[in-house]
Amino acid sequence: MKKFLFLGLLPALLFAQEKTETKREPGHYDTNKFSQMYDLLATPNMFRTASGAPGPAYYQQQADYKMDIVLDDKNKRLDGVETITYHNNSPDELEYLWVQLDQNMRSRQSKTPLIESQKMDGSIPVDGFVKKYMNEGFDGGFNIDYVHDEAGKPLSHTFNQTMMRINLPTPLKPNQKVSFSIKWWYNINNYRVDGGRSGYEEFEKDGNRLYVIAQFFPRMAVYNDVEGWQNMQFWGRGEFALPFGNYDVNITVPADHVLEATGVLLNRKDVFTSEQIKRYEQAEKTFDKPVLIITPDEAKANEKGFSTKTKTWKFRAENVRDYAFSTSRKFIYDAMAVKLDTKNVMAISLYPNESNPLWEEFSTRAVAQTLITYSRHTFDYPYHKAISISAEDQGMEYPMICWNYGRPDANGFVSDRIKYGMISVIIHEIGHNYFPMIVNSDERQWSWMDEGLDTFLQYLAEQDFIENYPSSRGPASKIVPYMSGDQRFLEPIMSNSEGIHQFGANAYSKPATGLNILRETIMGRELFDHAFKTYANRWKFKHPTPEDFFRTMEDASAVDLDWFWRGWFFSTDYVDIGIKEVKQFFVTDEPTAELKDVKARRGRFGTATGPYVYLVESNHKELKSNRKKALANEDISSLNDFISTKFSAEEKAKLKSPKYFYEVEFDKPGGMIMPIIVELQFEDGTSETHHFPAQIWRKSNQTATRVFATEKPIKKIQLDPKLETADIDVTNNTWPKEAVKSKFDELDKSK
Repeated sequence: MKKFLFLGLLPALLFAQEKTETKREPGHYDTNKFSQMYDLLATPNMFRTASGAPGPAYYQQQADYKMDIVLDDKNKRLDGVETITYHNNSPDELEYLWVQLDQNMRSRQSKTPLIESQKMDGSIPVDGFVKKYMNEGFDGGFNIDYVHDEAGKPLSHTFNQTMMRINLPTPLKPNQKVSFSIKWWYNINNYRVDGGRSGYEEFEKDGNRLYVIAQFFPRMAVYNDVEGWQNMQFWGRGEFALPFGNYDVNITVPADHVLEATGVLLNRKDVFTSEQIKRYEQAEKTFDKPVLIITPDEAKANEKGFSTKTKTWKFRAENVRDYAFSTSRKFIYDAMAVKLDTKNVMAISLYPNESNPLWEEFSTRAVAQTLITYSRHTFDYPYHKAISISAEDQGMEYPMICWNYGRPDANGFVSDRIKYGMISVIIHEIGHNYFPMIVNSDERQWSWMDEGLDTFLQYLAEQDFIENYPSSRGPASKIVPYMSGDQRFLEPIMSNSEGIHQFGANAYSKPATGLNILRETIMGRELFDHAFKTYANRWKFKHPTPEDFFRTMEDASAVDLDWFWRGWFFSTDYVDIGIKEVKQFFVTDEPTAELKDVKARRGRFGTATGPYVYLVESNHKELKSNRKKALANEDISSLNDFISTKFSAEEKAKLKSPKYFYEVEFDKPGGMIMPIIVELQFEDGTSETHHFPAQIWRKSNQTATRVFATEKPIKKIQLDPKLETADIDVTNNTWPKEAVKSKFDELDKSK
C-alpha cells in the first residue's frame, strides 16, 4: 500500500501521517550531544571569567635568571651557575618552591625507562643488543654542586627525580621576591645515539659537533590559580610548563664557533668580524631574499680550526618563558628582514654545508612566511628575531630559536618527502613561538593546546608559502584513517600526553583538523578568525587553559560550540553521516481515502478553510511515465487559482516553480555530530549545494529529514562532496547508491 504525505500551501498546513514522538532513553540529558558543557568545564571565577578572558584577579609568577654557561667541546660537558629571582605575584604564601630538573630523565637513576612495557626481541642488530643489554648506559643527569641563598649560604633542598623542592626558611609572602643560586654540570648527550630534544650531532668526517642545547639549566616550575604548583614529573613526552621572566646569559664556547640563542646579542662586535657585521646590517634592510652573513667558504674554514681559545657571547632576553642556544664551527649563517604590520623582524637560519642547497634556498624564506601568516591570524611577532637551526633528526622549539631536520643525502639528492618535510617542520617549530612560547599553555598536561593550534596555523602557512603545497595535516580527509581506527587505541584529545597511544594524530592532527572544520564548514572564516585572534590576544604572555580557549571561541563569535568540543575533544566519536532513504512525491489536488481518513481523525483539519494541494509519494517509474501530469504545477487548479487571486504579476514573477519533490532521510551511524552538506546534481548537468547546521540533529542523535523542492529532476544526491567533515565511510553518502571502486578496478583501467 502506498504511503502519503500532503502539504497545504496557504492558508493551511496538513500532515498525512500521525506525528510520533521520539522515545528518549533514560538519562537522555546526559547523552544528548547538545548538552551544554557545565559538567566538563571548570567553574568561572575572578581569575578566569565565563567569557574566556583573564579575570580581574588573574595573576602569574615571574622568574628572572642570570646565568654563566661554559660549553666544553672537548669533553662534551656543560657547566653553569645561575641566580634565580622568583617574584610571588600570587595571593598565597609559598612555603617552598619547585624547580624542574628535566635533564635528570637521562640520569642512570632515571625511572623513565621503567614505565614502558617490554617484550623479547626475536632478532636484534648486534649494536642494538649491546646498547640494550650490555652497556652501562649514558649518564646525562644534572650534577648539582650547590644551592645557595642570597647570602651565599647553603639552602635546604630536596630531590624528587626531575623535580627539586627549595625549602624556604620563611614563607614567601604575596608581592615579595626571593633570590637563590645553583651551580651544576652535566654530560652532553649525542642525541642521535642516546635520544633527547637537545644535545649534539657528531660529524665523523671532520670531527666537528653541532650543538643544540636546551633544558640545560634548573628552571622554575609554574605556580598558578588552576593547580598550584605544576610539578608533574618529566617522563620524556609531555613537554614543559614555565613562567615568564627576563634572562641575562653569558655563554662561553670555543673561539671558532658561531652561536645563536634566545635574546638580543649584546656584544656583536666581539664575536663577528667587521665584514660580517656589515652583511648583517644589509640583511636588516633586505626583505626579498636572505643575505649570507657567514658564507659556505667561511664555514668550511672554521671547520678546520679547533681553536683552544674561547669567546663569550652575551645575551639579554625579556619576557620569555625559556632559553636555548645552538653552537658549532660548521655554521653558515643567513638572514633577511620581514615586514609585519607594526615592525620589522629578522628571519635567520644557521646550517652546515651538508644542508645545502636545500637550506639556503628554503629555510629563511620559510621562517619569514611563518611570521607573516601567524602574525596575520594572531598578533605581530613581538620579538626581534626568529632562528631556524639545521639539526638532523630534530624538531623542537624554544623562544626565538628552534632545531629542524631535513638534509640532502650523501649524493646531494633531495626527495620531495625531505624537501616538504623540512619546510613543514621549520614552519611548525617557528610557529611554536606563538603557541606556547607566547600564548603560554601547559604542554605537560594539554599537548594539543600548543601542538594542535600550531599545526592548524602551520597548514595555513604552508598553503600561503607554496601553491598546492602537499600538507600532510589539516584537511579533514587526512584524519579519517585515525578516527576510523581501533577504539582500544584511541583517546580523547583532552588526555594527558603520557597516556596517548597515537600521539601525533591525537595531539597534532585531530585538533588541527577540528579547527580547520570549524573555520571552513561550521563557523565560517570571518567569525572563526576573529574569535581565534581574540583568544591569542587575550592570552599572549599569559597562561591559558582549555576552558579559556573553548569559552573565548564562543564568546567572540556567538556560535554555540559545546556540541563540537564535547564530541571532537572530549570523546573518540567519529563522523559517519549517510543517506538512509529518498522518497519522491508528485503534486495533486485530489485527496486520497487515507488523507480523508486523517482529516476525519483530526477534527481540527475539518475546520480549516481554503483549498489544499497534496504531495503524494510515487515510485521512480510512475514519475518517468506520467511526468507532465504529475509534476506540472499549472495543471493543479487549486494552486493555480490561489496564486492568480493572491499575487500581483510582479509578485508572481518572483515565485519559485518547484515541480519535483524529494524527502531525504539522513542517518548518523557515527557518534560525532556534524553539519549536513548536500549537493544536488540535476539531470541537465547543473548542481546546487545546501548546508544544514549541526543543530539539525538536536532532537535526534540518529536521523534527520529534509525536503528538497526543485524545478529540475535530480540525478544524484551527494553528501559532503568536498570531504569537509572527516566522514569515515563515504559508501553511504550518495543516492542512488554507488558501487565502491576497488583497487583492482583501477588496475584494470590502467591496462
